[in-house]
Amino acid sequence: MSTVAPAFSRNMRMVGCLLITLSSVTPASSIFIVVPGVVEQAGSGALWSFAAAAFVSLLTAYVYAELSSAFPLTGGEYAIVGRTLGPLAGFVILGVNLVVLLLNISVVALGLGEYVNAIVPGTPVVGDALVCVAFTTLCAILNVRTNALITGAFLGLELLALAVVTVLGVLYPARSWTSLVAHPVFSGAGGHLAPAGLGVIGLATSVAIFAFYGYGNAVYLGEEIQDAPRHVARAVLWALVISVLSQVLPLAAALHGAPDLAAMFGSDTMFGDFVRVRGGPALGAAINVSVALAIVNADIAVIVLVSRMLFSSGRDTVWAAPVNRALVLVHARFGSPWAATLVTGGLACLLCFVGLHQLLVLTGAAIVVVYGSLCVAVMAGRRTGSTRQAAYRMPFYPWPPVVALIVLVYVLYTDLLDPDLGRPGLIATATIVAVSAAYYRLVLARRGEWVLREPDV
Repeated sequence: MSTVAPAFSRNMRMVGCLLITLSSVTPASSIFIVVPGVVEQAGSGALWSFAAAAFVSLLTAYVYAELSSAFPLTGGEYAIVGRTLGPLAGFVILGVNLVVLLLNISVVALGLGEYVNAIVPGTPVVGDALVCVAFTTLCAILNVRTNALITGAFLGLELLALAVVTVLGVLYPARSWTSLVAHPVFSGAGGHLAPAGLGVIGLATSVAIFAFYGYGNAVYLGEEIQDAPRHVARAVLWALVISVLSQVLPLAAALHGAPDLAAMFGSDTMFGDFVRVRGGPALGAAINVSVALAIVNADIAVIVLVSRMLFSSGRDTVWAAPVNRALVLVHARFGSPWAATLVTGGLACLLCFVGLHQLLVLTGAAIVVVYGSLCVAVMAGRRTGSTRQAAYRMPFYPWPPVVALIVLVYVLYTDLLDPDLGRPGLIATATIVAVSAAYYRLVLARRGEWVLREPDV
């Protein structure tokens, strides 16, 4: 195969990169789909879970920013780890991250069902998800600057919906801020409120980390952004700050203003219920529409990003030769990897049949593995000099990656103690790691074809 690698056009500025990255985090759908899972586990202790998740995310954002400024490549994490820790580690992260991001598309699409049902009752959840993925896949084929404009418009509606939740919670307080922070409670045996201990809060932290997940996705656009080493790092850090504020503030406000915490903790649509109770049915319906649009927006953004990773895997000759040739096809008009985009959408459609609960089980521990590998990679890059070209250097090195690794190990420990979600997630992640390593050893290492290629720019 030729060593000349296909390339994208660098026609996007930092703001466009930030808009797509934030849309992949999708703060509104996180609040209405992912955050309720944290509240269900930890109750009002979810505030502490999110504080811990924000702290870990800040440390890993520093790591992302430094590594992405050294390697602003469309392959993302696997391209970075492969260049700092070796090809085996890089391929394992490719396998883990590919599964996580594809699952993310399906999780978000399946979450659309309940909000569509609130607008058009009786529609099937899986059917809604399939339509969502099909539509967003076609959108993702468009030029990346066009997608930045589309996702930016939807993102504005998301942030407006979250501002409404925040204002309602502040205007109609039901308990003091002090009681929320100093005396967290969760739904214990029989649905009765009980003190939320460190174990409960720690277990919910892994899900809270998933709610912020995506701020590092700016790295997938590294070959399409101007002055990438500097601007990708800035996009990562700004994406985290905005993601944390746009999720923690509405969560705190809703807990502050919820009339009945026990009822809130037991509700599958806790934030939608809160808006209807405090703002009325019309406002609740408007918020449902905003969340539905946020979900569509998120899937556009994530499909854009995953298609870039698949494009990179084809450029690096990961798969069979015909598959590699297809994945690197770039649309003549839109400049997008159209075949990789269609493959992404097709795989996400298949995963929609797995079920939301099973998909959530598969994601938590996998994200911890990706974050942990990047922490090790940045330290290895500093030691060997492989990241000496980085335009951004994190403050307080080496503490951010070291402390992040300690916290991530604790999160894995709490997952191990949870037989319902955490332990199955660890087993699933270990299986993905084992299968990826086996594929590398038995296929790529034997044929000796896997080369991490640079774009032809």
